[in-house]
Amino acid sequence: MSKPNDELFKNVISHAKEYGFVFPSSEIYDGLSAVYDYGQNGVELKNNIKTYWWKAMVQLNENIVGLDSAIFMHPKIWKASGHVDGFSDPMIDNKDSNKRYRADQLLEDKIDRYDKDGKTDKAEQLQHDMDEALKNDDLPRLKELIIAHEIADPVSGTRNWTDVRQFNLMFSTQMGAVADDADLVYLRPETAQGIFVNYLNVQKSGRMKIPFGIAQIGKAFRNEVIARQFIIRMREFEQMEMQFFVRPGTQKEWFEHWKAMRLKWHLALGTGPEKYRYHEHTKLAHYADAAFDIEYEFPFGFKEVEGIHSRTDFDLSQHQKFSGKKLQYFDPEINQNYVPYVIETSIGLDRMFLLTLINAYVEEDLSTEEKQDSRVVLRLHPCLAPVKAAIFPLTKKDGLPEKAREIMDKLKINFNLQYEEKDAIGKRYRRQDAIGTPFCITVDHQTLEDNTVTIRHRDTMKQERVDAGQLENIIGGLVSWKNLLSL
Repeated sequence: MSKPNDELFKNVISHAKEYGFVFPSSEIYDGLSAVYDYGQNGVELKNNIKTYWWKAMVQLNENIVGLDSAIFMHPKIWKASGHVDGFSDPMIDNKDSNKRYRADQLLEDKIDRYDKDGKTDKAEQLQHDMDEALKNDDLPRLKELIIAHEIADPVSGTRNWTDVRQFNLMFSTQMGAVADDADLVYLRPETAQGIFVNYLNVQKSGRMKIPFGIAQIGKAFRNEVIARQFIIRMREFEQMEMQFFVRPGTQKEWFEHWKAMRLKWHLALGTGPEKYRYHEHTKLAHYADAAFDIEYEFPFGFKEVEGIHSRTDFDLSQHQKFSGKKLQYFDPEINQNYVPYVIETSIGLDRMFLLTLINAYVEEDLSTEEKQDSRVVLRLHPCLAPVKAAIFPLTKKDGLPEKAREIMDKLKINFNLQYEEKDAIGKRYRRQDAIGTPFCITVDHQTLEDNTVTIRHRDTMKQERVDAGQLENIIGGLVSWKNLLSL
């Protein structure tokens, strides 16, 4: 029986903490709002998602290379990119609760409620009105919509709102030994600019020819006033971005190419296509001539997971202007210099992590006429599973632990494994199911006689007897990246 969405989401959050996936940061000091730490299983899952993206983006594309740029960058970079003057969200305060909210998110929540209540016409009209206000930067209109649709503060329950105003999202700090002489610098709010300012270095040192791409995985920081929905919106987060440099005039075909390729990457994990949708931007960013989001249906509604943007030549032209350095490319095919156009794919790693966790989380009723039984299992794709296999000696005696350790030592170079000998086999199975381990291998007395073991499959719970010498091939075949990347 499926659970209500809000209950499912609460259960996933609880499960993430209980089984070492995600912890509230600084919890022993009562935590830090909208900041989280990844636990022992979470960091493995996160790294596997990174590997999947990196292999698909860099390893399989000869004309895409990687980069790891610094978090601190020259402050003029953010002036050139427009972040200093224009990187802000429309905020509104409730005078009774003293709580601050994003005006557009209050309206989006109201649209979702209209949809759930079957008031489709109202939802569509409010969506249109909000889009128009955002497109025209009409902040008074946003407040008018909040008042007109009787949106109340969820804390105080009142509608005593301030005017809507813009709030810059960048974290700033000082760099230098003496504060008075220090330079103002920013924690980067996105990873893309690190790619743009290194475009020429990569192009020349790698002898790259247009079209080519630069990929990067890294941390970004935004002073989100409204941070909510677990790890969906955080102040410190991680992005997986690729900037693809193309000849001006070819950006539309490359935009469609990457739009299709990125959705294919998501669907290869086995998620039902009905859980994804494209969302076209009605208000384009100042640098874009086309923009689509790939959205996933979380328990709290469809939310952006990845953006595909046609950024034109804005970024490189701005950096060329502000730095005084030429960032042009000489194209021998047309015997012409030009500033390349850029197609961007940008995926939020933390959102992808949460998507993967929610999509994998299953509560199963295994009850029979004889007994009541159930389990929680994470049906993660084997390539993404934090632990690939668990090794269990049936008992703690008769040489079984020693034999189990021997088998594990042969496998752990190639696979992340866990060894468990505490509790009954059934309880050990349940613990591994809960963290998504695809295979459990039991070493028993027969193993000492013929070197065979029992391998139990997570999803079907079926067991089979196999030769221990074949485990590397069996596990390797099932968790191979070929199973994902060949699709």
